[in-house]
Amino acid sequence: MAEPVFVIVAGEASGDTLGAGLINALAARFPGARFVGVTGPKMRAVGCESLADIEALSLFGISEVIGQIPRLLRLRSRLFGQIKALSPAVMIGIDAPAFNTRLEIRLRRAGIKTVHYVCPTVWAWREGRVRHIRAAVDRLLAIFPFEPAFLARHNIEAVYVGHPLADELPLHPDARRARQALSLAERGDLIGLLPGSRGAEVSRLAPRLIATARWIAARRPDARFVIPAASPRMQAMIETVLAERGAGLAVTLVAGRSREVMRACDVLILASGTATLEALLAKTPMVVTYELSATNYWLARSLNLIKTDVVSMPNLLAGRRLVPELLQTDSQVPMLGAWALRLLADSPERRAQIDGFTALHDTLARGADDRAAEAVAELIAQRS
Repeated sequence: MAEPVFVIVAGEASGDTLGAGLINALAARFPGARFVGVTGPKMRAVGCESLADIEALSLFGISEVIGQIPRLLRLRSRLFGQIKALSPAVMIGIDAPAFNTRLEIRLRRAGIKTVHYVCPTVWAWREGRVRHIRAAVDRLLAIFPFEPAFLARHNIEAVYVGHPLADELPLHPDARRARQALSLAERGDLIGLLPGSRGAEVSRLAPRLIATARWIAARRPDARFVIPAASPRMQAMIETVLAERGAGLAVTLVAGRSREVMRACDVLILASGTATLEALLAKTPMVVTYELSATNYWLARSLNLIKTDVVSMPNLLAGRRLVPELLQTDSQVPMLGAWALRLLADSPERRAQIDGFTALHDTLARGADDRAAEAVAELIAQRS
């Protein structure tokens, strides 16, 4: 019997990481298998042949996506023909749901088994997308434990595999070593300010976080602050805010290295998003904040697009308000600062967060690469 062909279509750098781990785990089960797909450097390094580079799908912002629609449609059409000709044992789409779901639907209709790795956030935002997922996949690989039950209500087969980042990061981080790596003083209170990774987030939140730092410093003169900049463009924006509003503050601006910053800090004040999961895994107490434009927030609520009462990943995973969420009009300097000071102290809130984060990390660390590969192998065996 010929060894199977696996097609893996990944989107963005995180998909490249997931794809590389999955390829290694599948190769251990199918030693002669061939891997082909939309790849990044990590996937190519473990032997995946490239039909297109992952950069072709790495788009941000509505205007950028709209301008690229004709090219993306041509790419998807080309990939459909190439994948169909390969007659793979399974096609695995990793994230990038706007691109992958439509491709998966066409391939599934052509008789090819399909898997999607990483559930789109239909449980929180635009639940109507679930019907496209149901049409697209034979099996979905979920990275959060609450997702399979939600998907089962919509007749979608899902397998919880755990989160690869929880496998990668230590259960008990070393804050002292992180401070040494960043050339930061090992003693004293250190507060991380993370205003987001996109321009709109940073322009809206960075001034408020710097103002919060000034509020805290007025009450804790020995407090120091560190800001990881997600990109050179974000660093330039933050530098401008610091020049205008940060005079006299003990602030260190770091290029990237957000995970080290999270481990090094005593408390984080950060924008809601994927960073809250990384902060959870770093076991660093946090205050979560965010502010949409008034128009966007009104539209989201009026159209019932937001399906959850909480937005941060620690609270979604815990099923309760484990961390404070100061959103929209609650995102005020005195409230942010007061919460940060409470979490700096040896308070019940600080201990509850650290204990909760440790328990959640243990729930997420399940050997995701191997579990994902086993779920794919089971699907192939069912087909056989």
